[in-house]
Amino acid sequence: MRLVSIMVFIALLSMVSRVHAEAPDESDLARAYGGAEFVTVATGARQPLARAPAVATVITARDIREIGATNLAQVLETVPGIHASVSGPGYNPIFMIRGIYSDFNPEVLMLVNGIPITNLFLGNRSQAWGGMPVEDISRIEVIRGPGSALYGADAFAGVINIVTKTADEIRGTRIGMRGGGFGTYGGWILHGGNYRDTKVAFALQARTTDGFHGTVDQDAQTALDRLFGTQASLAPGSVNTGGRRLDARLDLARGHWRFRTGYQGRFGYGTGAGGSFALDPVGSGGGHRFNADLTYHTLDLNPNWDLKARLSYFDVATKTDLVLFPPGAFGGTFPNGVIGNPDVFERQGRLDLSAFYTGFRRHRVRIGTGVFYGDMYKTRETKNFTIGPGGIPTPLGGLVDVSQSAPFIRPHHRTDAYVYLQDEWDFVRDWALTAGVRYDRYSDFGGTTNPRLALVWQARYDLTAKLLYGRAFRAPSFAEQYNINNPVALGNPNLKPETINTAELAFDYQPTPAFRAGVDIFHYRMSDIIRFVPEPAPATSATALNSGSQTGNGLEAEFTWHATPAFTLRGNYAFQRSIDDRTGTDAGMAPEHQIYLRGDWRFIPGWSWDAQGNWVAGRRRVAGDNRPPVGPYLIVDTTLRHRVGHTGLHVAASIRNLFDRRAKEPSPAPGLIPDDLPLPGRSFYIEARYDF
Repeated sequence: MRLVSIMVFIALLSMVSRVHAEAPDESDLARAYGGAEFVTVATGARQPLARAPAVATVITARDIREIGATNLAQVLETVPGIHASVSGPGYNPIFMIRGIYSDFNPEVLMLVNGIPITNLFLGNRSQAWGGMPVEDISRIEVIRGPGSALYGADAFAGVINIVTKTADEIRGTRIGMRGGGFGTYGGWILHGGNYRDTKVAFALQARTTDGFHGTVDQDAQTALDRLFGTQASLAPGSVNTGGRRLDARLDLARGHWRFRTGYQGRFGYGTGAGGSFALDPVGSGGGHRFNADLTYHTLDLNPNWDLKARLSYFDVATKTDLVLFPPGAFGGTFPNGVIGNPDVFERQGRLDLSAFYTGFRRHRVRIGTGVFYGDMYKTRETKNFTIGPGGIPTPLGGLVDVSQSAPFIRPHHRTDAYVYLQDEWDFVRDWALTAGVRYDRYSDFGGTTNPRLALVWQARYDLTAKLLYGRAFRAPSFAEQYNINNPVALGNPNLKPETINTAELAFDYQPTPAFRAGVDIFHYRMSDIIRFVPEPAPATSATALNSGSQTGNGLEAEFTWHATPAFTLRGNYAFQRSIDDRTGTDAGMAPEHQIYLRGDWRFIPGWSWDAQGNWVAGRRRVAGDNRPPVGPYLIVDTTLRHRVGHTGLHVAASIRNLFDRRAKEPSPAPGLIPDDLPLPGRSFYIEARYDF
């Protein structure tokens, strides 16, 4: 509780040093940021959600608060067409959009204030992800579908842009504490104010958790025990999901300039179901993510020009301490277990220049250019094994630093120079055509061109139709290109990027201010999918190749109904079917059906109650996996909130997985975790916050 106490002390000091300012209400935020009815991620400019040339969703801070979400995965699970699964190692989130699944989820581009946080090594958000706190999030904008014409690499299945709170939104000091299930507790402080014409926003958030202890009945070591006649497996046993995190952000704005910086520290995070899918109750991972960006934005140089320049830096490190297989593994030759500790250190820099030009009648033209430099500047590994004949680990006699002699990967870097052009053309009344194209030139795999077209028709005052096409790409990760000394997965420097072509037809219907509905259908085809393909016998390794293609179709529908001033009902349904073109069978892992329903009820002044249900079904296996499909589940959450009188004190109580359903996410192979990955059972949380 020491961190929480420090944060409360800082809050009390800030009260003494400032003039009292009331926290903004929702109408203030709507005027400043457009509420849920406006979006910026579709074109880079603020525009009505119904007319945006993309299938998009906006989640506001109020939405996050009402559902009682404590992490980003819980928030994104409310978006139609997105399913938040988990990986075995580390239990990191896998945000599947429209059925597109992979172990590390590099097909989804995540931005924080418009800047990518992609890890070069695996193409994900780092193995020491550890979640992202939600208290400092102003809004989340999501594009389901391709976004490479604007955002470049990895805007493949979709784009998630997290926008943090500014000084205008916070307006004063807010402190809060939350504690509950699985030994979880933490707190936060947010402060926003105006000091000598500089707007300052600051956020500090800390959390620690023991993690839930879902049981795994069999693991990868279970199968090895059968082979070697041993009893080394720790299964049945629980997954390892505890850890501590510290997050800090600073936002300074003055005139045309804005500077943001942030730090995310991750300490002692558990290994989930184990780094090699063998239970590891003592292993851990950690690291840091540090970002800084400086933006200059002006509309004053010329009436027709809106200019923006941004310089950004991102530093990420992942450090691990893993017991890959338990003591006694491989016939008892490893009395302390098979130990491997791979560490990765990266830094990235970006320079982005963009401008909107409105000097042409009925046109809004956006042009942009920039350069990216990514450097995996250091890798480090200690381990107590080497790979012997047949791919079997053999002891090294102790823990040895192999960073120079036999590393899992060596340092590498890449550069990308890009240029893009986009035109929003209102060519006749009620019709708008958005056309754009972006060209990227990478130092390691060459050039790629990605266009987009969007035709938006305001058919009636209450009905909008959209016909969309886009092409996107996913850059190969450094692990896929440059892995070495790996008995399972070897890199291939000759890889091409994965590509996807997507067509969409969408409708947005709002007959009254109280009711809005939307539906879209989509078709996509993925090409040059990167997979690790086994080498011919007697080799035991697999090499990364552009060896797959996949076709997907689906439908997404959603509605919002403000039934009364005090009650709102929301819901969505998503269907998708993805086919592996090589086998002609379901691509597997992703749910075929999802239904989400949520009700918000302000039943008396100062009190509100939220209840939501999420049903997930139809998760088939990949070709060759003969296990039965993963069972469906329905998880219900509920949150009760109360504002105490006319004070700034707010209290809340939440129950997640109210009916304690036994839910599981699919594991990637039957020989590793045969009975799949357990999800948390019922948990309770209590929260108190005060807005000064």
